[in-house]
Amino acid sequence: MTEVLDLSPARWLLEDLAPWDRLVGFGPSGFEAYARLRLIPDPEHPDQSESARGASKEGSDLSALRRLLNQLVPHTTTPGHGYFCFWDGYTGAVEDMDVDCPPVRRSVMVGAPLVRVPHREYYLFEGPLEAIHEWGAGELLPAFVWPEDRAWCTAADVDQHWVGVGASEPALQGLLASLDLDVVRADPTEPQPFYLR
Repeated sequence: MTEVLDLSPARWLLEDLAPWDRLVGFGPSGFEAYARLRLIPDPEHPDQSESARGASKEGSDLSALRRLLNQLVPHTTTPGHGYFCFWDGYTGAVEDMDVDCPPVRRSVMVGAPLVRVPHREYYLFEGPLEAIHEWGAGELLPAFVWPEDRAWCTAADVDQHWVGVGASEPALQGLLASLDLDVVRADPTEPQPFYLR
C-alpha cells in the first residue's frame, strides 16, 4: 500500500468561498440540490439539548452514513475512487485505524500536512466508496466524503446531529424517496436546527 501525500484532491474544499459553517455543514458550494440526513430528529425548540429531547438513535451514525452512500454511489462515474476526511480531533482513533487493510489507504500520516479549512483540520484518506463498509475505523464518522468526479459530497461536522449532502436533483430525489433514511431538503444559506451542547 502506497502512502499518498498530495492533498490536491481536497483543494475544492480549501478554495470554497462559503462561510466556514456552511462548508463544514454541507460541503462545497455549487451543487444543484442540498439535503440533511437526520441522525436523530430535529430539536423541537431552539434551546433544547439532545438529552432533553430524549432523542435516540436506531443504529449508529456510521450505519446511517453507509446507507446514504449506498444511495449516492449510483450517481457518480467514479465509485471505485473516493475521498474521506476525518477531523483531527479524532487523532488517537485515526492513528489506530488499520490503514494497511485494503481497500482504504491514508493519504497523510499523522504529523504530515492536513487539509485545513477555517476552524477545522482533517486527515485525508482515499479508496473505493464501498470501503466505508470495510475499514478499521470503528464508528468514526468522516467529516467529508466525495467521489473523484465530485458528483456529490457529504459533510458531517462534529457539532451537528445531521449529515449535509450536496448533489444533483436526481440524486436528492432518490434520497428523499428512500424508506430507510430520514432525509429532508435543506437550504444551506439558511440557519439549520442545532441542539445545545
